[in-house]
Amino acid sequence: MRPHRFLAGAVIVGIPLLLALLGPWFAGGAGARGTSFTLGGGHWLGTDFVGRDVWRQVLLGGRSVVLVSLAATALAYAVALPVGLTAALTHRPWLEEALMRPLDVLLAVPSLLLVLLVATALEPGTAGLALLVALVTVPDAARIVRAQAAEAASRPAVEALRMQGESWWRMAAGYVGRSMARTLAADAGVRLTGALYLVATAAFLGVGVEADTADWAVMVDRNRTGLFVAPWAVVVPALLIVALSVGTNLLFDAGLAKKRGGRS
Repeated sequence: MRPHRFLAGAVIVGIPLLLALLGPWFAGGAGARGTSFTLGGGHWLGTDFVGRDVWRQVLLGGRSVVLVSLAATALAYAVALPVGLTAALTHRPWLEEALMRPLDVLLAVPSLLLVLLVATALEPGTAGLALLVALVTVPDAARIVRAQAAEAASRPAVEALRMQGESWWRMAAGYVGRSMARTLAADAGVRLTGALYLVATAAFLGVGVEADTADWAVMVDRNRTGLFVAPWAVVVPALLIVALSVGTNLLFDAGLAKKRGGRS
C-alpha cells in the first residue's frame, strides 16, 4: 500500500502545486469582465462576484497561499531547531528556562487571534504574514524538537560522545538530529498543514492580501454569496486548498512508512 499512498499523495498535492507555481504563466490577459456569477460565454468555470473569469483567478490565486505557507514553515523550523536543540542539550537550567518560557507565553495565546491582533496594528503584506505565521508556529515546533532531542540526549551514546570531547554541533546534528529525523518529518507535515490553515484563514479575513486580489482563500470568501448560482468560484479554490493539506500529509506518511519498512 505504501507505493499507492505515495502516488496518491503526489497526484493530490501535485495538482494545486502545479497550478500555483505555473498558473500565472498561463493565465493570459484579464480580458473584458462579464456579468457576475454566470456560466458560459467563454468562461468554462463561470465568472466571480465582479465578473472576472474564475479559471484565470484560479491560475493566479495559488502562488501566494503556497509560497507563504512554505516560507512560514521553513522560518519556524529555522528558529525552532536551534532553540529546541540548545534547550535539550544545555547543562545550564537558566538557559533552558530563558529559551522555553517566552515560547510558553506565545503558546498560551490562540494562534489565529495573535495573527489578527498583530495584523490589526501593523497591516502586514505577504512577507509580514509569513513572518506572523512562523512566529505562532515556533512554540509548538520548538517543544517537539526539545522533547525529542532530550530523549535522544539521555542515551549512553551521547554521554560517550561528550566524554570523548565531541563538539556540541557534532552531538546535536550528528547523533541527536538523525535520531529524531522521523518525528520531525511527521511534525513538518502537521506544521505545514497548520501554516496553510492560518494563511488561508488570514487571507479569508483580509489579512495580508488586498480585498480584490487573486487568492484562493479570498476567492472562497468573496464568492460565497453566489455559491448556489456559480458554485465553481467557491468549490474549486476550496478543493485546491484541501488537496494541498491532504496530499502533503499523504506524502509524509508514505515517506515515513517507507523509511520504517527499510529499517525493518
